[in-house]
Amino acid sequence: MPAHAQGLEAASMAALPAPRLIFSQEEMELAQAVAASPGLADFYGSNGLKPIFLGAEGAPRRAALIEAISAASSHGLPPARYHRGRLQQLDGQGDQSLQAELAFARNFVRWTQDLTGGLLDPRKVDSGIKRSVARSSTGKLMRDFMQAPDPQAWLAGLAPRDRDYLALQDALSGMSRLAAPAGTPAVPKGSWREGDGGAGVAKLRERLAAIGFDSIPTSDPEIFDAPLVQAVAEFQDAAGLPADGVAGPQTVARLNRGVGPEAKGILVALERMRWMHGHDMNDRLVWVNLPAYTAEIRENGETVFSTKVVIGKDEATHETPEFTEDMKYIVANPRWNVPRSITVKEYLPRLQANRNAVGHIDVVDRAGNVISRDRIDFRKYTASNFPYRMRQKPSDDNALGVVKFLFPNPWNIYLHDTPTKHLFNESRRAYSHGCIRVGRPLDLAHELMQGQFNNPEATFSKALSSGREAYLNLTKPLPVHLVYFTAFPDEDGRIRRYPDIYGRDAAVYAALVKAGLESAGRGN
Repeated sequence: MPAHAQGLEAASMAALPAPRLIFSQEEMELAQAVAASPGLADFYGSNGLKPIFLGAEGAPRRAALIEAISAASSHGLPPARYHRGRLQQLDGQGDQSLQAELAFARNFVRWTQDLTGGLLDPRKVDSGIKRSVARSSTGKLMRDFMQAPDPQAWLAGLAPRDRDYLALQDALSGMSRLAAPAGTPAVPKGSWREGDGGAGVAKLRERLAAIGFDSIPTSDPEIFDAPLVQAVAEFQDAAGLPADGVAGPQTVARLNRGVGPEAKGILVALERMRWMHGHDMNDRLVWVNLPAYTAEIRENGETVFSTKVVIGKDEATHETPEFTEDMKYIVANPRWNVPRSITVKEYLPRLQANRNAVGHIDVVDRAGNVISRDRIDFRKYTASNFPYRMRQKPSDDNALGVVKFLFPNPWNIYLHDTPTKHLFNESRRAYSHGCIRVGRPLDLAHELMQGQFNNPEATFSKALSSGREAYLNLTKPLPVHLVYFTAFPDEDGRIRRYPDIYGRDAAVYAALVKAGLESAGRGN
């Protein structure tokens, strides 16, 4: 290395801050405690290994977090997951220990991640859910929270604010005012009154708190104390029971009553809306709700176009997946490249019986050349070694009709026209191999092209009249959301119900219950 370069490098190194080599015992203990959590390690490392929830300076943050998680039920999130009672106890006692800091920090992470991206990883719930959630990093969330002049307002601002989420919240509030959220531990059968003790009393206290009837314990949460008497009496009064403050069999049975199936659908819908974090629901977008069998174009949260659709069959290999990608092309006179699964499972057996079967579809080699069927002995091939593809040229009876809408994705799912129009008259429209057939394809094409072409109808008509496959590139790609809501608000905010055709809502609800129960047992 030349001498001058060495000098520059030495000067640059000298300008860097010297690495810190000495840490206090408290800093070392905090570093070790968060080492297994990358997000917390990132934050505390960037904050000089200093606590942010302890002491007078941390009081507004403690109060803000306790206030925020008090609203868990209104979001359909299980309150027990966030250990509000434990945090209240630590705050009330003025606990300045490392364990107190960690309890607040870990529940802050859990709350903020759940609220902004959902409690679940959707891809682990069902194989048909391909959705990726754009979650904020723990380090960034904690840094923003620490720097917020009003921690309570900052936490309140994290919740989704779009119209549909708020309508779902309102519906949940009306349906389950006195029903504990999924995952809240049930109260064991029995009867408790002031002075009694045991684990059952703690579960009674927890379930009441989950519904909104708090009772901060005077000492041991397993002792039936005066605050719990008051909470029981308030619940009894709200439920129309004698308000004697005694948790007898009737009160326990009413407390343990869960949400009904209608509320379950809304709980799942709220979770699914949280999965949409990072997407602007007020943007111009395409919204395909699979259980509703509809595709819409939305702007500013309002539906400006709607059409019926046919979706994938209720079979493991044909269910239409859920995901979001950008629509980039509209294709006039599309060729149909037959999916490999259809080629080898449906068409190859027919060709082996009669080489002239499905004569409207060409057999092509890997280079795309059409191969005469007389040159192929179909009987010598199997599904695993068939070397050809099949392709249908543009025509009136093409399986894709006269137009398809491409939003490139790994699953080769797209929207398209179809010559099979009668299926749109059915109420249950799950008949395809996975792609989405559109009831009003030309109207959809024209609407999508609005604002991107001077004369959408004329442009598309010219492309159609050519008889050749033609790609029309969208200058501004539109997000296409393939979603799955069995409960969703209409234009007036009323909740509409749709069948759980693929059983995915049942799987999501079961996962929500499991996550709530598992996390409630962790004592942080």
